[in-house]
Amino acid sequence: MQIRDLGELEGKLLLFGGPYSNIQALDALMQWADDAGIPPERRICTGDVVAYGANPRACVRLVQRLGVPVVAGNCEKNLAEGAEDCGCGYEKGTACAALAKDWYDYAQRRIKPAEREWMAALPDRLTFRHAGKRHVVIHGGAGDISRFLWPISFEDDFWHEISLLQEEVGAIDVVIAGHCGVPFERNIDGVHWINPGAIGLPPHDGLPETCFATLSEDGEITLERLEYDVKGAVAAMHAVGLTQGYDKALQSGYWPSEDVLPKAMRRKGG
Repeated sequence: MQIRDLGELEGKLLLFGGPYSNIQALDALMQWADDAGIPPERRICTGDVVAYGANPRACVRLVQRLGVPVVAGNCEKNLAEGAEDCGCGYEKGTACAALAKDWYDYAQRRIKPAEREWMAALPDRLTFRHAGKRHVVIHGGAGDISRFLWPISFEDDFWHEISLLQEEVGAIDVVIAGHCGVPFERNIDGVHWINPGAIGLPPHDGLPETCFATLSEDGEITLERLEYDVKGAVAAMHAVGLTQGYDKALQSGYWPSEDVLPKAMRRKGG
């Protein structure tokens, strides 16, 4: 367990997850942050820098060069270890598991030893203080890096993860988590749980814009949408043969499979 403390952060913060090898989206977000006057040390990433898209190395290099604080996602963990799959938590035999094989194999071939070393060194938790509150950043769940927690998950599921985090890092006021790719907020017995969504893939709502969040200097959360060069991202995927469905998702705003989603969050007939 690697825990990195960022200390006291002041001013506006950018929170984002899942660049997913989508360099067009990552470039656009970093430009947005530049324009907003948010320096790299206040741009917090919940992991999975590498996944579905065409440019895994470019995304890693940009995050490295800027020095953006990142927690390890399951993709970083498994790529660092040279594992056979992404470890995303998909059930065997599902469409999501089948679709993951092609992009993961592609990423395995592209990522170099230096990038795997960087991934292996990423912390499992980030902690910091901001606006008088103590925050902890994780990827999925505290007990399982690939645990899916959704906007409609039971309160007890969140409280279980919060309890584990408090055992690890002490008292916390805010949890910032990723993995599921859907932005939401929950208040669990006074602990604010924030998922800023993912910038590399839309949140399955029929819009191509992806998602991120900001924390104001006073600690107020705002969920945002990101416009970027979708056509360029799709063209890059096509150029390297990544045509298994995530390319279409960038344009349609709908994931190629709904089997990872709770039934209540699927489209009618899904």
